[in-house]
Amino acid sequence: MSDTINPAAGGSESPAAGSTLTGRTGAGTAPETRGRTTIADSVVEKIAGMATREVPGIHSLGSGIARTLGAVSDKVAGGRSSVSRGVKVEVGERQAAVDLDVVVEYGVAIVDIAADVRTSVITAVERMTGLEVVEVNIAVDDVYLPDDEDEEAGEGRVQ
Repeated sequence: MSDTINPAAGGSESPAAGSTLTGRTGAGTAPETRGRTTIADSVVEKIAGMATREVPGIHSLGSGIARTLGAVSDKVAGGRSSVSRGVKVEVGERQAAVDLDVVVEYGVAIVDIAADVRTSVITAVERMTGLEVVEVNIAVDDVYLPDDEDEEAGEGRVQ
């Protein structure tokens, strides 16, 4: 079915009933006007999670229970770490909001790390998705002490 006007037929035909023309179509039309792109929340969660992990001074993401369950699933054969653990997002048509639960390394300035994380997340999400990041909320749930890992990796008292 054609929604065009045929000037050779001597007049202006109206388009068929029920169809509407919404601007130019065809080769001269900009690609961004030829469809709709939808970005899933999980995509933005992964981008924000990776951007957070890249910041020096961030040890891990997730609250206490999420980290514990994640550590167990990571050790199960075939299990892989979840990039979006500790990340929650709300995605609208043009904007996104990000909530992060992080564990920082001992000795780093939390205020500075929070600023670095916000910059990293906003830059990555906006560059990769085109969404405007309206807020990045950061909850520091724990401080990682280097001695914590030594105790976990060490041998138990009973063999």
